[in-house]
Parts: sequence; structure tokens; C-alpha cells
Amino acid sequence: MRRIFSDYAYGPAPRENCWWDETMAAPLWPQQTGELHVDVAVIGGGFTGVSAALHLAESGTSVAVLEAETPGWGASGRNGGFCCLGGTMLSGSAMQRKYGQEATETYAAGELASIELVRSLLERHGIEADTHSKGETRMAHSPRAMTALRREADQIAAAGGTPQLLEQEELAKHGMSGTFFGALTTPVGFGLNPRKYLFGIARAAESAGAMLFQSSPVTKLTATSGTHVLTTPRGRVRAKKVIIATNGYSWDGLPKWLSGRYLPAQSTVMVTRPLSEDELQAQGWFSDQMAYDTRNLLHYFRLMPDRRFLFGMRGGLFASPRAEASIRRLLRSHFEALFPDWREVEGTHFWSGMVCMSRNLVPFVGPIPDSPGLFAGLCYHGNGVAMGSYAGRLLADLTQDKILDLPYSPALQGMSRFPFGRARRILMPPSYAVLGLMD
Repeated sequence: MRRIFSDYAYGPAPRENCWWDETMAAPLWPQQTGELHVDVAVIGGGFTGVSAALHLAESGTSVAVLEAETPGWGASGRNGGFCCLGGTMLSGSAMQRKYGQEATETYAAGELASIELVRSLLERHGIEADTHSKGETRMAHSPRAMTALRREADQIAAAGGTPQLLEQEELAKHGMSGTFFGALTTPVGFGLNPRKYLFGIARAAESAGAMLFQSSPVTKLTATSGTHVLTTPRGRVRAKKVIIATNGYSWDGLPKWLSGRYLPAQSTVMVTRPLSEDELQAQGWFSDQMAYDTRNLLHYFRLMPDRRFLFGMRGGLFASPRAEASIRRLLRSHFEALFPDWREVEGTHFWSGMVCMSRNLVPFVGPIPDSPGLFAGLCYHGNGVAMGSYAGRLLADLTQDKILDLPYSPALQGMSRFPFGRARRILMPPSYAVLGLMD
């Protein structure tokens, strides 16, 4: 497999101490063997792939999911659990300049619909996923950032909304004290346990008739006479349509069109032991809001229902045991700088995983050009809980040639190549350096 990080990044070590793994046992999916014929084959068993399989199976379409590792192996099983607006790194004004007003408004409508989709799946299938938080809160990391949040609040108010702006002196009574200069809450979205959510929709997909396989990497993908043949270590799957849902764990060449069009980046997370009420009051953070700061290289954090505190940030530029130990130390130092009264609170779990970016800075969801029957959904820029689930629903409809009943922005339908091909990771150090200076 041709991937842009070392094998270490895709092996078991970065996720060995993932907290979510301790919250529930993984289902045991069989390995794909022999010959199998389905209408749609899905490569990747995360939010996108399982959501697609669920919606396809519920419509009576035969579908098989081929997961290379075990359920929840990739980003869907090790993310921060933020079901929120996002998926793009473009501001609304930048998207409007690039794609136009209608495409931008449709994308924004899709963001809202993606959160509602996750909410409806949790309710419809009775999935208990430890949900909490009334929307998401952005914490100003500097006076300048707070000025920008005030301007944004004014724009929301002018458009008829009700902004929830907190000045620095108001943070303490809302349980969000720290080294911040104020905050702005968007009352849309919620936090959840991503493992419980993923496995919940996987159970629903199986109940609807989807076939889910683990330890079944697709080693070869070919097309003959309108049928796609997916080769696995112990079998083959023949399908009329194929959905690629591998996101940051994709590899160049499967299919060829994806090569050079996505850029994985590492993210690192820690979870503390449960905090006592005295410790929460000492730091002044007892809010259930999921939050992130206004940096370009942002930190994201939330106090979970069991009173453990989750804290994450961008990962390292390299992948090795030494690099992993280094980024975990850096993560810990950032945590202590932002929450100084918790310096003595131990982090019990640390792990890393891949997010995925596109050169366009928006996700790609749709048919792969010049490849009849091939579709893909990826590049959610660290916000895959909602947008990945939504992409799966859209792809399920697209593979069935349905008239879409959900917003589907033209911004999602293109994907440019990065410079330097397989060496495109050389773009990351200067980009991180510039973003760090901007912060």
C-alpha cells in the first residue's frame, strides 16, 4: 500500500491506549471469504461506510462493508466525539467567493442536516451514546480573537439570530474558566461517545441486512463489463457500485483517481481520570459544553458525563515511537498551560489518529470522475462524526440514482490534486509554521 506516512502511523501503536476502547467491547465481524455478489460494496467501516450501508440496506439494496482492520479502527473509533458544524476549513465568505452564494448556503444547510441526521439515528435506533452539551462553544485565545467573536455575534444578531456571547468576566459563572478571553456558543450539536454511536449504527445496519466484514482489506479493485471486482486476502466481492470510505486511512492507487487528492494529518488526544467536584471548582471548569479555542492549530476539549476531561490538538509531523512520545508530551504541556489548576491531574489515556484534508478545504462526496460506478466520501477536516455520517447517507442515495432529499452542495463535488504527489507531506511543516505564527 502506498501511503504518505510511515507504517507506524497505520499500525496498532498510536491507538493502543484509546479511552473509547474501554467503554464497550467491539463487535466481531467475520472475515470476507469466497465469492460474494452485492449491489454495492463499501470500502471502510467507519462513520461514512457504515452510514452508507445502513441507508442502503434499509432501502432493500444488498451491501457489503469491507473493513481492513477491526470495527472502529480508524478515525471513527478514536476521535474526540464532537458532533458539530464543520467539515470545511473555509469561512463562509471564502466559500462564497470560491463557489458562490447558492452553493455556500446549501453547504451550510447540509451542516445543519448532518447533525440532525446523527440525532435522528441515535433516537430511531435507541443508541445510548453518552450525549451531552447544548451546541459548541468557541473560546477566544487572545484579545484579538475575542474582538472577532464580538463581530461575529453582531452579524448573527443582525441576521435575526440570538448570539450567546460571554465576555471574559462572565466565563467563571458559566463554568468555563481558564486562560481565555471570552466565548461564543453556537447552540447546534452535541458531544457523544463515537464508539457507542458507530457500533450502534453498525448493529442497525446488520439488522437491516447489511453484511459487515473485518480483517478484509481490499488489495485490488478492477472493473469488467460493468461489474467491479474487489479482491480481499481470502475472497472476492463483485458489485455494481463501490463506495470508497477510507478517509485519512486511504492509500494512493485505490482507486488511482484519489492519488494525491487527500492529505492525512495526525491528531492527538488525552483523557484524564475522573475529576472530583473540588478539582472542577478549583479550575473553574464544570460546564458540560464541548469547546475548542480560536487558534488555527486549535485545541478541543470537553468534560464528559463521567467527569473525565478530554483534551486534543493537532498531532505530530512524523510517525514513530519517538515522535509519538514527543507529541504526547507536547499535548500534556498545552493542557497544563490552558488548565493550570489541573497540573497534578494525571492523564490516563493518550492516543493518536488521522484526520484528512483536501486541497479545496471542503469534503468530497460523490461519483469519482471518469470511473462509472465508483463513489467516494472523505476529507472532513477533523469533523467527521456528523459530516461523515451525512456523506454516507448522500452516497447511499447517489449509488441508487435517487433524487436527493437532503442538501447537496456543488462545493462537495470537486477535488483538486495537491502538489508534489506522494511527497505532498512536505507541505505540512511550513503550513504548520505559518499557522502557528498566525496564532
